[in-house]
Amino acid sequence: MKTTRHPGIGAALCVTLLAILAGCAEEKAAIRPERPAVKSLVEEQAVEEPADADAILMRMAEFLAKAPRYSMNIQESYDTVQPSGQKIEFGETRQVTVSRPNELRVEAVHSDGDKHVVLYDGKDITVFNPSRNVYAQVYKPGGIDAAVTYFLKDLNMRLPLAVLLVSRSPDELKRRTQSLNYVERTEIYGVPAHHLAGRTETVDYQVWIKEGAQPLPLRMVLTYKNAEGQPQFRAHFSDWNLSPEVQDSQFAFTPPEGARKIAFLAQLPQAALQKGAAPEQTGGQK
Repeated sequence: MKTTRHPGIGAALCVTLLAILAGCAEEKAAIRPERPAVKSLVEEQAVEEPADADAILMRMAEFLAKAPRYSMNIQESYDTVQPSGQKIEFGETRQVTVSRPNELRVEAVHSDGDKHVVLYDGKDITVFNPSRNVYAQVYKPGGIDAAVTYFLKDLNMRLPLAVLLVSRSPDELKRRTQSLNYVERTEIYGVPAHHLAGRTETVDYQVWIKEGAQPLPLRMVLTYKNAEGQPQFRAHFSDWNLSPEVQDSQFAFTPPEGARKIAFLAQLPQAALQKGAAPEQTGGQK
């Protein structure tokens, strides 16, 4: 039996270079009526923290938006609903480095071993698949925010949790979130954290945010509630570094020997799109 990993992924970036956006949270969050007072048990210096869900979420978003640079690892898993209705879980690991305002690097390895790299150096957006030694590149000056917006909307590419990468993330989260609740103060991966549950028009989400002076996301669960089967996406954040050593060469792309340049799917003529519409099957689609 062949499994469907991600419909059309064989066609994106001619067609293997899409970063999978899956996601989700539970349809009903277990909201408790009383919100306990919170204290910082993580940082050496005590900080006064809000116990209000909106304030905690905004504090996290503003902290990331104002961070001049950071790096972290993400372990992801996502459900893909098969034609039979069965859910199959696939995974991906990503290493993300952000250096504001102009540099971004995302390295991803899928559960089947396929790799891709997304680079932005303030001028060019590059997506490289070392497994096939092909890359696509487009000129887009203007900084990380402009590049991510263009990547998602104009190139029709997918970048998981992209809202956390842009400096306008507080406004984006506030605009999209229709309701938000404080679930509980808890521990996740041994770290004291606030557990929040929110809803947007299309996604229910849960987020666990570290207590203390560095309100970093530790885990997220998203539910695409309007999608068939309500598939889920789960992300575990680790190895946060708020002062990584970065060099310009990390974000610039130099094609390796024999690399072939191809077009982004959105740049191809309609005839080429129709020709390449059938997804690849290599023992199972994702």
